[in-house]
Amino acid sequence: MAKKVAVIGAGVSGLISLKCCVDEGLEPTCFEKTEDIGGVWRFKEKVEDGRASIYQSVVTNTSKEMSCFSDFPMPEDFPNFLHNSKLLEYFRIFAKKFDLLKYIQFQTTVLSVRKCPDFSSSGQWKVVTQSNGKEQSAVFDAVMVCTGHHFLPHIPLKSFPGIERFKGQYFHSRQYKHPDGFEGKRILVIGMGNSGSDIAVELSKNAAQVFISTRHGTWVMSRVSEDGYPWDSVFHTRFRSMLRNVLPRTVVKWMIEQQMNRWFNHENYGLEPQNKYIMKEPVLNDDVPSRLLCGAIKVKSTVKELTETSAIFEDGTVEENIDVIIFATGYSFSFPFLEDSLVKVENNMVSLYKYIFPAHLEKSTFACIGLIQPLGSIFPTAELQARWVTRVFKGLCHLPSERTMMMDIIKRNEKRIDLFGESQSQTLQTNYVDYLDELALEIGAKPDFCSLLFKDPKLAVRLFFGPCNSYQYRLAGPGQWDGARSAIFTQKQRILKPLKTRVLKDSSNFPVSFLLKMLGLVAVVVAFFCQLQWS
Repeated sequence: MAKKVAVIGAGVSGLISLKCCVDEGLEPTCFEKTEDIGGVWRFKEKVEDGRASIYQSVVTNTSKEMSCFSDFPMPEDFPNFLHNSKLLEYFRIFAKKFDLLKYIQFQTTVLSVRKCPDFSSSGQWKVVTQSNGKEQSAVFDAVMVCTGHHFLPHIPLKSFPGIERFKGQYFHSRQYKHPDGFEGKRILVIGMGNSGSDIAVELSKNAAQVFISTRHGTWVMSRVSEDGYPWDSVFHTRFRSMLRNVLPRTVVKWMIEQQMNRWFNHENYGLEPQNKYIMKEPVLNDDVPSRLLCGAIKVKSTVKELTETSAIFEDGTVEENIDVIIFATGYSFSFPFLEDSLVKVENNMVSLYKYIFPAHLEKSTFACIGLIQPLGSIFPTAELQARWVTRVFKGLCHLPSERTMMMDIIKRNEKRIDLFGESQSQTLQTNYVDYLDELALEIGAKPDFCSLLFKDPKLAVRLFFGPCNSYQYRLAGPGQWDGARSAIFTQKQRILKPLKTRVLKDSSNFPVSFLLKMLGLVAVVVAFFCQLQWS
C-alpha cells in the first residue's frame, strides 16, 4: 500500500511536493486554505489573514532558466524575469501537465497536526482540517509543511519611539498593493530589502518625496549582467562557486566588493553596507540608483524617534511633514497548527536538519519544504528538498542519528552567521550551489564530473562553467530525465528568444574560445595552491 502523505499548502513548494510524491509512488493529499494554487505568487487586491500577500507589480528576482523545475523548462517565449501573473501561468501549466489539481482540497484549513498515540512505532500523524465550517480528521503516514514564511508580518513598533503619536498613516509592506492614493505624499519606507526597494521606487514616480531608512545599508545589483544576460545565469556557476569556496576569505571579500561596486559606487550613494564583507542577500533593483540620482528617493539612517509629523534619524537629521510610513521589516515564522515542540522557533530561528527535518523525532515522517532563503531561486531548491524528503518517506534514503543531525544544525548555523551575519532577515540564508549539490548528493543526483570528463567532456565543461540550473540534477540518478542534456545546451536559446523581437541581419560573433576555458582551469589550480598557502 502506498504511503499517505499530507501536503499543507498549494503554493510553489506544495505543487512540487505533490509531483515528487507521485513520482515516488506515494499517495498525497494537499490541503489549501484558499480557492486556488500559487501561494505568494497569486496576486489578490485584498490582504487575507494567514496568506502571503504581494503588490501588483512584483517581478521575479531570479530568471526563468534558473527558476524552472528540473524536468519542465519554461516556454521559450516567456520573458527572462517574470511578472507574478506570468509565473502563476507557468505553475498552472505545470499543474495541468502533471495532473496535480486532483490531489488538492481547496478552501480547507489545517487546524492541527499531531502525532498518533503509536507514533514511536508507526510514525503516523493525525491531521485535523476544516472546510465549509465542518471539521474532519484523517491519519497520514507522513506530513510535508509547505506554507512558507511570508504571511506573519514583523513590525517592531517598540523600536520606534513616538510611533503612537504619529498622526500619519503607517502599515506593513504586506498591506501595499499599488501606488494609487499616494500621489503627492511624503513617504518614509523603513527597511531596504527587495520589497522595500521595489515599493520606494514605484511610489517615487508620483510621490512628493520618498525616503528609505536602512539600518545597515545594502548592496544593490541589476538584473542585467555580463553581455546582458540575467544576473543569476552568470553569478551561479560551479566555477565561480568553487572560487568563492577555495580562495582565502580576504580575497573573496575583496572580489565581492569589487563586483558589487562595478555598476555604481555604493559609498557615494549612502548605501554601502555597514559590514560590507558579509554575504548578505543583495537587493535586485534596476531603478534604485536612477531614482537616487533624480532625488526622488533619499537614503536615510536608522529612525531614532517619531513625532506627530516628522522622523528623527540617528545621524541627527530630521524630515518633516511625513504623511506615510511603510514598514518593510520582514516576516516572523509561525506554524499555528503545529505543537511548539515539533518545529521550535527561537529568536526567529528554526532548528531543522538541513532546513528540512526536525532532529528529535523517532520517525522521519515530517518535513518542512521551502523554509529557506538561498542566494538563488527558491523553486529548484524546494524541488530538491522534496525529492529527498519523499525518498526518505519511502525508506530509500535514511537520516543520520539525532546527535549527528544536531551537530550539523549547530555547525551550519555558525557558518551561516560567519557568512551572512546575525540579522533577522538572514536566518534562513544559505549558499545556493553548495546547498543544491548537498541535497542532490543525498539522492544520488549530483553530476559525476570525473566520469563526464571522459564520457561527455563538452557537457562537463558546460556544467562547470555554465549556469548551475536545475536540469543538471536530472542527468543521472532517480528521476533521470532524457531531455536534461538537451535543456542544458539549449538554455541560451530560451534566454535570447523573448529578446529578439526585432529581426536583424545575421552577425558572426566570435565564440568563447577554448583558450579562455583553459585559463579558467589554470585559475582553479592557482586558487587551490593559494588555499594551501593560506591554510
